[in-house]
Amino acid sequence: MKTVKKSVNKKIIIIAVLIAVLAALLVGAFLIGAPQKGDLSEELTDAVLHEEKRFNLFGLSVNPAVISAFIVTAVLLVFAACVRIFAIPRFKEVPGKFQLLLEQAVGFFDNMAKTNSPERNGFLGCYIFAAGCYIFIGTLFELLGVQMTSSGGVSVSMPAPLSDINAAIAMGFLSYFVILGGGIATNGVRGLGRALKEFSLPISMSFRLFGALLSGLLVTELVYYAIYLSIGVPVIVGVLFTLLHAIIQTYVLTMLTATYFGEVTEPAKPKAKRAKRVKKAQAAA
Repeated sequence: MKTVKKSVNKKIIIIAVLIAVLAALLVGAFLIGAPQKGDLSEELTDAVLHEEKRFNLFGLSVNPAVISAFIVTAVLLVFAACVRIFAIPRFKEVPGKFQLLLEQAVGFFDNMAKTNSPERNGFLGCYIFAAGCYIFIGTLFELLGVQMTSSGGVSVSMPAPLSDINAAIAMGFLSYFVILGGGIATNGVRGLGRALKEFSLPISMSFRLFGALLSGLLVTELVYYAIYLSIGVPVIVGVLFTLLHAIIQTYVLTMLTATYFGEVTEPAKPKAKRAKRVKKAQAAA
């Protein structure tokens, strides 16, 4: 009975705290009023095209997402090198927390590759693990709110790398080329034909990534520009959308890549070949 009462009291306290926080946000919104904001259409346009807030990279004018991509890539490479040099040699039969986390992540993508492509999955497992890490970490990168000064002297909060349509297209086509290469390496011309049938695959992958990440940004901006939702609520909405997109888009792209890779690398069944030969022989007779 005592444990039940304690659990009930904890739930009541949590609910009371949540209600108090929401009430404080609502009162603050009414008292403070709407903050000074620019034009909503200009903000949404710049979020898509990145025409105003650009950076100078080796003499080239680039989008802020390009700088984010370089930062995320460098962080992942340095982290991978440190894990390989310092952590992996110390792994034990009874894993610790970090070893268990790493093994679970690698095992998840490895099992996905083996399940969808039983015939050829070595490189596939490595690729979807790397792509999944890049999408997940890159999407969460915008939550850090890294501030940098653009070439025009404007302070910019660095976005997710895949919030730029060019980065999303590059990821989509890279995944398609992996599928195409696997089909050619396994089945030659037949694998090439199977992969070319899915000519719309890189486009669908690209716009799925870009649309999902952009939708979260646009929803956050719309909430921010609402008069009585502009205090506290955009932070909650932005975090929730970012976490959901990071998980969902990582799973969707890696699963699609593994599924199509398995289809193009599936060898022709011997029974089907024999049936075709029999039909040809009968037709010739």
